[in-house]
Amino acid sequence: MVINTNTSALNGARLLAESSNMLAKSLARLSSGSKITSPEDDAAGLAVSMRFDAQISRTSAAKNNVSNAISYSQTQDGFMGKVAKALDRMSELAILSLDVTKSDNDRVLYNNEFSTLSAYITNVATKDFNGVSLFSSTALSVTIDSEGTTFSMSGVNLGTATYTGLSSASVSTSGGASSALTSVKNAITQLASDRALAGASLARLQYTSEQLSVLRDNLSAANSRIKDVDVADESTAYAKFNILTQSGTAMLAQANSVPQSVLRLIS
Repeated sequence: MVINTNTSALNGARLLAESSNMLAKSLARLSSGSKITSPEDDAAGLAVSMRFDAQISRTSAAKNNVSNAISYSQTQDGFMGKVAKALDRMSELAILSLDVTKSDNDRVLYNNEFSTLSAYITNVATKDFNGVSLFSSTALSVTIDSEGTTFSMSGVNLGTATYTGLSSASVSTSGGASSALTSVKNAITQLASDRALAGASLARLQYTSEQLSVLRDNLSAANSRIKDVDVADESTAYAKFNILTQSGTAMLAQANSVPQSVLRLIS
């Protein structure tokens, strides 16, 4: 029996320190909700999780970009829908002006509305969305994923001669009405083509937005499996280490009292 070196106490102290350390880690995981509270917990997992976090953030940003592009296209189509109604009415006015029972004075009245609608179409061509022209021939490059891939959204130009030529058309005479009707019909055909083009881009953007939502959910789920703590398992581990810490403390106290028995030998 020795006094200077209490092997039982040393072993007890070491085991108690290990149990206390594991208890602290378990408590940190439960309080943070993450099973990686320090790089040494899972160095490789932390690296993968960091890359996932960055990709999730970029995917969310790309989804915002696509959502804004969808809003742009919807606004664009809303204006074109109104232009379509204006062109429908203008074609109706041209036909009314071709009525042989109408005088030129009557046709002047029709032309007043015709000219007003033509000016409306010219005005729509100047509209913008957050400072970006809605009706320009320039295609817009929309970022559609976390890697910066872009989709070219075709431009719709209401400033072409097909539309601007309507401003010089007139239904104030029978001959003018016939010529104006041809111009309006051409504009209707062009607008139908432009709306179809814009609609195709809008459909593509809608699919892309849905795909980005699914991708973000899947990335988040994969990231969760790496870094999120399983509360049920960790609660069990916490209870285990808590008991070991308490028992280790009690046993260390017992081990520290063993050398006192030496006094019986020298008393």
